[in-house]
Amino acid sequence: MLVRAYDEQQANRWDAWCGACHGATFLHTRRFLGYHGDRFVDRSLIIENDAGDWLGVMPLAQHPADATQVVSHPGITYGGIVHAGRLRGEAMVSALRSAGQWLAALGYQRLLYRPVPDMYSLAPAQDDLYALFRLGARLTRRDLSSCIDLQHRLPVSERRRRALKKARLGALTHEVGAARLADLWPVVQDNLARAHGLEPVHTLVEIEDLAARFPQQIECRIVRHEKQVLAGLVLFATPRVVHAQYIASSERGQDCHALDLLLDRAIEDAQSMRARYFDFGISTVDQGRCLNMGLHQFKSEFGAGGVVHDHYELTL
Repeated sequence: MLVRAYDEQQANRWDAWCGACHGATFLHTRRFLGYHGDRFVDRSLIIENDAGDWLGVMPLAQHPADATQVVSHPGITYGGIVHAGRLRGEAMVSALRSAGQWLAALGYQRLLYRPVPDMYSLAPAQDDLYALFRLGARLTRRDLSSCIDLQHRLPVSERRRRALKKARLGALTHEVGAARLADLWPVVQDNLARAHGLEPVHTLVEIEDLAARFPQQIECRIVRHEKQVLAGLVLFATPRVVHAQYIASSERGQDCHALDLLLDRAIEDAQSMRARYFDFGISTVDQGRCLNMGLHQFKSEFGAGGVVHDHYELTL
């Protein structure tokens, strides 16, 4: 088992590799990671056999606040080792051990590992979790996301049914397309500042760049009343999961139940796309230690259950 550093000349091969792997999404591609520019010190790895055949890739970067740590990956929700089925069992243990030895030789002390949640994989692919256990990694964070299994949806609450009925009676218009991002972004910024004291992870320029890079995977939906944007969604679509990257509503939009109308149509369209899951995203803060009960309840009322996003720390 050999490990070597990724270089930019291999970007096309990397992205083609991700396209053939059952556990990868477009977030793992260099085309997605590249929007970060020089924000991170890249430490991505390629795993090969003795013949030089690729067995897996691992998107990695130095922790932006701690030069003793490396993260898979600080710029995306999940990272992990992406493979096409040849890193199973002991082979995955060997791959992760070799990656750790490579990183230790560079002077890093800890690897922060964010595995791909199982619902994203086209086939079972949790060998890395077993390998982490074997190598003594510890679970350091667990976030709780709300997710609808579109084949086995839990009951929708009566409150959400009433809200949707009211929204349908309003003079609301539904629009789809990346051109609406500029109109939506002030609502996203205001919503996050008002509700959580936060700013969006992406600037408007960044999310427009990503939408241009991935027009089939990233979608913007808004609801207007006359010319005013009341609410919106930014959706990231992968083969099995439609994920709500941003969910935002103005105070007036809340009164009109604009999000109920948006989410009902988005969930219906995800079913027509034959996605398996509709993911609302996490409702946890403070490194997973606190749950926003109101937000979690709102998402659950659409018929969602809980899915965890885990973070592991491996001493190198």
